[in-house]
Amino acid sequence: MNLLERIDHWGTVSPDAIAHVSDDRSLTYGELCRRSDALALYLAERFGDDRGPIAALGHREPEMLIAFLGSVKSGRPYVPIDTVFPRQRIDKIVAISRAAMVLTPQETAQFSATEARAPANCLQRDDPFYILFTSGSTGEPKGVVISLACLEHFIAWMLAEQKFLEQGEIFLNQAPFSFDLSVMDLYCSLATGGTLFSISRDLVANPKALYRTLGSSNVTTWVSTPSFAQMCLVEEKFGEAMLPHVRRFLFCGETLAPQTAALLLERFPGAEVWNSYGPTEATVATTSVRIGRTILEKYSPLPVGRPMPGTEVFVMNERGEALPANKRGEIVIAGPNVSPGYLGRPDLTAAVFFQHGSQRAYRTGDLGRFHDKLLFFEGRIDEQIKLYGYRIELGDIEANLRALSLVRDAVVIPVIKNGAAQSLAAFVVLSKRGEESDFELSHTLRKQLGERLPNYMLPRKFVFLDAFPMTANGKADRARLAQSL
Repeated sequence: MNLLERIDHWGTVSPDAIAHVSDDRSLTYGELCRRSDALALYLAERFGDDRGPIAALGHREPEMLIAFLGSVKSGRPYVPIDTVFPRQRIDKIVAISRAAMVLTPQETAQFSATEARAPANCLQRDDPFYILFTSGSTGEPKGVVISLACLEHFIAWMLAEQKFLEQGEIFLNQAPFSFDLSVMDLYCSLATGGTLFSISRDLVANPKALYRTLGSSNVTTWVSTPSFAQMCLVEEKFGEAMLPHVRRFLFCGETLAPQTAALLLERFPGAEVWNSYGPTEATVATTSVRIGRTILEKYSPLPVGRPMPGTEVFVMNERGEALPANKRGEIVIAGPNVSPGYLGRPDLTAAVFFQHGSQRAYRTGDLGRFHDKLLFFEGRIDEQIKLYGYRIELGDIEANLRALSLVRDAVVIPVIKNGAAQSLAAFVVLSKRGEESDFELSHTLRKQLGERLPNYMLPRKFVFLDAFPMTANGKADRARLAQSL
């Protein structure tokens, strides 16, 4: 069975099982199968041979799942767009994708209301399944094309590694559907007959309601960015008593701080913590590692893991030569999970995608190295700044801050004046707050960091927060932090 057939299988054998919960609404597998079939027929009849993508505009509504599956059943990829995006951004994505239509939840409900069988499955493994838009350096969003083959390779790896219980899992959906981390929880859940439990942006903005909802969710598989988990850990009651059924925490999308992982293992002694890494262009994640006490005692920063089977990950220098272990360079991913490229942008595709033997390969723009056969992520190449005449990597400073016992997590931002970096500011979430003043804490951290880094890499200013502000994707919002300086 391919992925679509696997999902429809649950609609046949367990039509009343809950596929999705969002706020006070739910969607059964029977409804998902039936209504996505009806939508597929509507799209096939309306657009005929036009295989232009379908833009699904919404938030966490059950209709979003119907729109996704209805689109691909009709032979068309979908483009998920969250309503939190500014109107100008939405319009740009629709224009660049050349979407055949934009489906709102209300329209999806209307067009999927009839009883109808989907047209014969015409989706081939190399056909686009979804198109996710990421930020581009020029200000124009880039559409990353992910084929059915890419997605199936990723899901097969996740199912083999995590051994999810069929019809026995409830997956937390924290990331919006427009962010590729959501692909991990969405399709691992649907492929195994699980329930996807969505957290809306309104809940994230209301901590009391959030914890109340989490407490009644019965979640077994937590999927989120580390920043979201760190925000939840601010609440001392966030632990095993609140979420007694959690078996695993799956993280991707940004750096997992050792302090965050350690606190989760302390609060949830019966659960596993997994760190993973991968760009959107390589279908969510490519490497993973379980973070236990041994890993925490041995490594800081934490490794991001070993490559999935069938995919090669290596580190290369500026001349494109593979580097040996312990040497830092650009992380390259080659394998069946690598995207065919950017929608309608052969120039951008040619710049970072290439053929490596018989497999597609992608230059990530990330720095890293292998040590003990584990990959370590060491920041972005484009996060280098020039300060006092020196080239400085912000990720290097952040990793060294996180290694300090007082620090749970850290973000370092350049202070820009007249278009140039003048100094550095460190935003810090402490592992524990004592009686010291901010001045005393700043002095202590600067002194400890000075034992690890040269003077020119030391932040001049330290700002202490309970948690970082988050973007709509659940990552630390660096832009808002910079604006606060």
